Formats: sequence, C-alpha cells, structure tokens
Amino acid sequence: MKDRNKLLILSEDSKIYAEMITELDFYDLDFIACDNVEDAKKYVEDCNIILGEPARVAPVLEAAKRLQWVQSTWAGTDAFVSSSQRTDYVLTGVKGVFGSQISEYVFAYILALERNVFEVYENQKNRVWKNIPYEGLDERFIGVCGLGSIGRYVAKMAGNFGMKVWGYKRTYKEVAEVDRVFSETDFQEFLANPDYIVITLPNTSKTFHLFDYDAFLTMKSSAVLINVGRGSVVDENSLIRALEEKLIGGAILDVFEKEPLPEESPLWSLPNLIITPHNSATSFPKDIIKIFTENYHRFVEKEPLQYVVDFCKGY
Repeated sequence: MKDRNKLLILSEDSKIYAEMITELDFYDLDFIACDNVEDAKKYVEDCNIILGEPARVAPVLEAAKRLQWVQSTWAGTDAFVSSSQRTDYVLTGVKGVFGSQISEYVFAYILALERNVFEVYENQKNRVWKNIPYEGLDERFIGVCGLGSIGRYVAKMAGNFGMKVWGYKRTYKEVAEVDRVFSETDFQEFLANPDYIVITLPNTSKTFHLFDYDAFLTMKSSAVLINVGRGSVVDENSLIRALEEKLIGGAILDVFEKEPLPEESPLWSLPNLIITPHNSATSFPKDIIKIFTENYHRFVEKEPLQYVVDFCKGY
C-alpha cells in the first residue's frame, strides 16, 4: 500500500493553515499543525513535507527522516542554505506575493520625505503655519538594486509615478520595468545618480556588504538608501560613518545584520535614519496557501515545483 503524504505545519499561523488545508480537502495528505519547535520534534520524523517559517523549520530538519519537500512561508530562506544544513530535499520559496506590500512600504516613506510629512507634523504640533516647497516624483530618480519579482514590482510602481528608473542585477539582462539595467561591471555608475536607492537583494556571498564605505562615497550626497532586502547587504559600520559624515542624505532600514537590532546599536540615535522592525511585508496565510496548493498538486503528479531555491545560490 502506498504511503500517504504527511505534512508538518510549523508556523505561528499553524491553526489558520490547518483550517485552510482542512477546507481544501487535499488528496492523499495527512497533517499535523505546530507553532513551536519542541512540539514539532515529536512528529517531524514521520513527515515527508513541511510548510513553515525558516526560523522554526531549520532546527527540525535533521530529525525529518522521510523529508522530500519544504515549502517556506517567507521570501528569505537564509536559515535553510547555511553550510551546516542538509540539502537532500526540494526547497521552495515564495514569489509574486510580497511585491505589492514592499512597494507600499517603499513609497510610503518616499512620499513622506518628498511631501515633508515629518516636518509638517512637527509644525502642526508647534502651531506653525508654513508652506514647504516640494517637487513631484516625476522629477526624481530611483535605482532598484535587485531585479527579482519584488524589485521589478518596485520599479513598475516607480514608473507609474513617472520616476526615472535604473536597475542593478549581478548579470546583465534586459528588464522591462526599468529604463536601464546595470551589472557588476558598472555598479559605481549605477550608484552615482539616483535620488533613492532601494535594495531588494537576497543574502549571498556576492551581495555580502555590497554597500560598503566606497559605495556610500559614490552615491549622491542627497541620496536616500532604502533596504528591504537583507541586512547583510549593507555594512552597518560603514553606513553609520556615512550618515555621521553626511556622505548621503539618509537611510530607511527594515532589515539589519542582527535582528532584533540591539539596544546598544548606534543606528538608533542617528537623526537621518528611519528604523522599522522587519515588517515591510508579512506572510499572510491566504497568499501562501495558494502557492502551497499549486505545488502540492505538482508534487503529487511528480511535476517540477514552482519557486525552487538553489542551495548554492541561496535564492
């Protein structure tokens, strides 16, 4: 008799996923839902599929004796691709889900800066009636560093605002959403012109500390850096120095080299920096379950899964 597929759901939203999977009535699938690692360890040995968050799933991988496939619920899969982790299974990520959310985050802050929202609110508190001049976004220049699905969505949104859009990717390839594509050989030229540079890059050996002190020296003195990719892409010590020396106009950071950001970090006290707690996008179960459903049907039919992660590349 053929063994049934057994799924471990390991997520803070495990109850929601369990309800959805029950309603969808998956063929040939049993499941157990857990929201913590200790409970998951009791059941993972018999499971050949795992759906969950990397930080929770990674600690139970070694105990998963039947493991064939892991569906991450997050875009970032760093916890799965470290040299100490096993790679004898198929890992699938999430694409086409976070672009709109992250674009909302990016342009919420760009518009707040361009329309002087923070200064206007301070004037309101002080009962000051003052007109602060501004220009439209069609006068602004944005560089999107990383042209995966999220980067392209940000670029498309920028184009809708009439911004001039440049893009950077490690190897050259035309991308419809940007006016010009740059690669490794012309990274400095890419950095030198935009008013805003948005990082959407993953964490890889090639992207580690890509934004170092030399990169900040190359950027416009009025430019604002926005990082919604991975904290490791930015050398934080170099960024602190660049902001203190006013080499760039400011930064908006949603990701950091160490999270949560330590209380003693100098980043907290820099006046030209905005810090958010890695919440530019959220994995809503209603979105993730659509990806899992499609991939489960492919898994059963022995077809290639969508959004397979390359363990060597890290994405």
